[in-house]
Amino acid sequence: MAFGIAPQHGRIAFIDRDCAKEQTGHGSPMPHLVHGGPGRAGGGEELGGVRSLSHYMQRTALQGSPGRITSLAGSWVRGARQIVKDKHPFRYHYEELDLGQTFITGERTITLDDIEKFAHLTGDTFYAHMDEEAVKGHPFFKGRVAHGYLVLSYAAGLFVDPPPGPVLANYGLDSLRFVKPVEPGDTIKVRLTVKEKFPRSDKLGEVTWDVEVTTATGETAASYQLLTVTARLPKS
Repeated sequence: MAFGIAPQHGRIAFIDRDCAKEQTGHGSPMPHLVHGGPGRAGGGEELGGVRSLSHYMQRTALQGSPGRITSLAGSWVRGARQIVKDKHPFRYHYEELDLGQTFITGERTITLDDIEKFAHLTGDTFYAHMDEEAVKGHPFFKGRVAHGYLVLSYAAGLFVDPPPGPVLANYGLDSLRFVKPVEPGDTIKVRLTVKEKFPRSDKLGEVTWDVEVTTATGETAASYQLLTVTARLPKS
């Protein structure tokens, strides 16, 4: 019923025993809701907030080379030019970073001892990491594999630049995917690329880094976007 009547109404109020006492009634719209009364009253787009802007906008797909899309959208796309500079990218202030600026780490081999120590340290003793017999017949693990978060931890160890510098904090990961299992004896390395930049204040900027963890065979083991708070250059 809900989906059947929705196209003919701008907003529908569903009142049940859980919300009846706090229900404000059908005539109490809020700015972040699509408004509308019975039938098509209100049209559903007249209120404030970001949603109301969509009424005046047209979505368009951009097609072009990775480099062209990067320059148009202000967001680095895989396949676009990578820029390698003389210093570690964490040594640059917000204004000094370029989209596509890239750092390729050294390598690290993950051992069975690493997996067991990580399991006991964290308490994550899932059978795929700890029990060779139990993992037999698994649809995509050939044997014991490294924890995904162990791979992320080792990746951070490969690309983090320890001394104090413009990068002030890591505050999150977006779009994390574990693509290929990492087995004992596999060697990993990391590509770290500036994907996006947003100024947050006169002193701070937000930098999104495109991170790809690969194995010695060049296959992607994990990919994600790292978010950092990075200091801006002092104003003269």
